[in-house]
This record gives sequence, C-alpha cells and structure tokens, in this order.
Amino acid sequence: MFHPQKTVAASAAEARSAITRLARPTGNFDASRYFRGDHGLGFYNVGTVPMRALARSIHAAQRGRWRVIDAMAFADVLVADRYLEVKSVGIEVVARYRRDFTPALLGRWKRWLSANYSANWATTDAICGMLIGPLLVSHPRLAPQLRAWSRHRNMWVRRASIVGLLPLVRHGGGVDLVYEIARTLHADPEDLIQKAVGWALREAGKVDRPRLERYLRANVRDIPRTTFRYAIERFPPMTRQRLLNLPSGPRLQSLTPNL
Repeated sequence: MFHPQKTVAASAAEARSAITRLARPTGNFDASRYFRGDHGLGFYNVGTVPMRALARSIHAAQRGRWRVIDAMAFADVLVADRYLEVKSVGIEVVARYRRDFTPALLGRWKRWLSANYSANWATTDAICGMLIGPLLVSHPRLAPQLRAWSRHRNMWVRRASIVGLLPLVRHGGGVDLVYEIARTLHADPEDLIQKAVGWALREAGKVDRPRLERYLRANVRDIPRTTFRYAIERFPPMTRQRLLNLPSGPRLQSLTPNL
C-alpha cells in the first residue's frame, strides 16, 4: 500500500484514505462519548489495533528511506486533521523514530499543542506519552522547559507540562519537577488540568509515597478536590479516608461545592 517512492504528502493522503476505509458504524462503541464539550472532533470509530497496524505498515514501507524529519512532515499533515484516528496515526508513525528524537522536536510538538491540533485529552496524552516523554527520558536536561508550559494560555500546553513528565518519572527522574509544576497548576480551574495533576502526583507517589502524603497534607487547602482524589487512589483505604477528612479550607470548598 505505502510505496517508498511516494512523497511524504502522498503517503499522508494515502494514510487518511486507509483510515476512512477502516471506519466502522458506531454500534456499541462511540468514541464521542469520551469527549465532552464542543471539541470539533470527528471519529471513524477505528480501534487501536487496526490503527497501530496501519502505522506499522507505513513505517515498514519507508524503512531505510524516511528519517525522523520525514516522519514529522508526514505527521504535520495528519495532526491538523479533525478526525481523532488520523491524528493518532501521525503520532504513532513519529513514535517509531524515537531513537532519532532530537531536542529541537520539543518545540515542534509544543506548536502542535498550542495550535490546538491536539485539542482533546487523548491526542494531547498520546503526544506526551509517545513523543515528549521518550524525548525527556533520553534528554532529561530538557525537562525544566516544561515549567514555562505550565503557565501557557493554552490548556493543552498546560496539561502537557505535567503529563509529559510521566515517562521520566517512571524512569526515576523528574519527581521534584512534578511537585513544582503541580503547585503552579493547583489554581487552574480546568477539570482536565486538575485530573492530569492528580494523575502525575499519583505517579510521583509510586516513587515515594510518604513524600506524596506529606505534600498533600501540607497543601490540602490549595489542592482542588478532583486533583486530591486522583492523587490518593493508590493509598490504602484507611489512609485515603484520613486524607479526605482533612480540613480543606475555603478555596478548595469553593472549587468543589458538591463534595
């Protein structure tokens, strides 16, 4: 299907056509149920397995011919598409060049985020988990750049500022930075940011659970309840209950009036 002699643009067009052929009726699975709000996304309801198989076939066809710069040019076309699965194939193909990732790519991926090509949690998290995270694992000196991302006007850049650190945390680094960025993001009113911060704190807690508990106790009046609940999910039930019973303070209560 994907012939090496074709241009990157032609390969991107062929990939888009291949995804449309894989489209399936909503049936019992409707991807739109997982995305709230007016996101403008389209869905072909293509499952993860066929999507990854397609990415593998594209990579195999271009093996030895494409470099990471070519994969990025291919993905530049696809991530701008409104269909979730089209975006995903572009990201999946780039991820297969992770050994060749260079620091300059971090700025490219930030532009995808700030241009709202990733204007949904799934695409943002895929960029973080498959691209930004592996780059930071290979080049941890880049991680402090995410401090500035946490103050960005674009919500998806802010989400990436902490979700992008998770692969590094799982490799034993970046924990101090997670706590630092979490403090910056606690005041963020967006639900998807509060959930992301709680997720990141939970991962940091796997490295050092006593530190997470100390942090939660010391900052309970500043941490939104959504974040707090996500962060304590891996604690034993009795510890979770004790933490939930801590006095939360006026600001936290105002963020969570139905708690």
